[in-house]
Amino acid sequence: MPTKRLPAAPSLENLKAQARDLISACAAADPPACQRLREFHPWFAKAEDETIARSRLTWSDALFAIAREYGFASWPRLKAVVESGGPDARSLRDRIDDAVLGAAVDALDDGDLARLRSLLETHPDLVRRRARYEGENYFREPSLLMFAAENPVRNDCLPPNIVELTRLILDAGADRNRADVDETLGLVVSGRVAREAGVQPDLMVLLVGRGADPSLPLNAALAHGELDAARRLLLLGAPMTLAAAAALGDVAVVGRLLPAAGDSERQLAMAFAAQHGRDDALRRLLEAGADPSRFNPPGAHAHSTPLHQAAFNGHQGAVRALLEHGARRDLRDTLWSGTPADWARHAGRPAMVALLEAHDAAGGRGDVSGSSLEEDDR
Repeated sequence: MPTKRLPAAPSLENLKAQARDLISACAAADPPACQRLREFHPWFAKAEDETIARSRLTWSDALFAIAREYGFASWPRLKAVVESGGPDARSLRDRIDDAVLGAAVDALDDGDLARLRSLLETHPDLVRRRARYEGENYFREPSLLMFAAENPVRNDCLPPNIVELTRLILDAGADRNRADVDETLGLVVSGRVAREAGVQPDLMVLLVGRGADPSLPLNAALAHGELDAARRLLLLGAPMTLAAAAALGDVAVVGRLLPAAGDSERQLAMAFAAQHGRDDALRRLLEAGADPSRFNPPGAHAHSTPLHQAAFNGHQGAVRALLEHGARRDLRDTLWSGTPADWARHAGRPAMVALLEAHDAAGGRGDVSGSSLEEDDR
């Protein structure tokens, strides 16, 4: 669930104007507006655009959705931050109010095993303490264990003994909170720093050995392009899914799982196939009836459509497949209000922009397989 960032000097009137605009757009069944409501208001999570348009969105509902869109639990919480002068610009470390937890995070970052052990022994409740972050995309109430993943990126590195440090935290009682162990595994498999530091596999094995469910973060790994981590999760016991098979390009497994898959499973698989350029898998899903113009489901860059992702990542075969099956090229994402062509342009992919614009010029009926556009933008 990607969230927007508040400006340095936010305005309540501007936020209320956004709520009014959301009500009007939803009443008109505007696809991006309806998608925003599905993402940020749990009552509408599974509602179709037409259902949302008929629902007569209330003022309170709109304010609640706007607050959640900016990473706050409620409108009163967002309002309080705005009235206090705006978001806290300090680093995540400096925003930890608990001095003991802050010292433990410092010891973890420094790789100081002795200091961390002393803090854990002196403060037995340390593994249960939490930092509180409002207005964040995720990582809103992390425990000490979760800081071991370096996701979100704070220092852009991990100490060489991070596995030993993590084991120490688990031994001190952090492994009694299954949700924290599961969440930490999700942060490890969806972040680049653990992979770049060469510790992602060892941390995964450690956390799964302490009770983390390898199936829970599979989609997070796929969505963030951590495909090696996804493969390792499968080896650690996560069941193969249609979405995983599509993301990894295993067309045979896609064919085996597709007949029994529900609509939501097919849409998720299509989102990943488009994002990772798995053309054969994508075509199988489209031919089975997956909607190429529907916004991606939660956990798969839901602010965008499959065409946005394929265009941004330079997958011309996937873009052609989506266009051939009627994918809308005019839909704008819900974060930056860009079309797929805008995304391709931002990514520096002129051939992709030309492909999309050629299709537009032909009114959606042109040949999108021309050899003049075959070069890879990447």
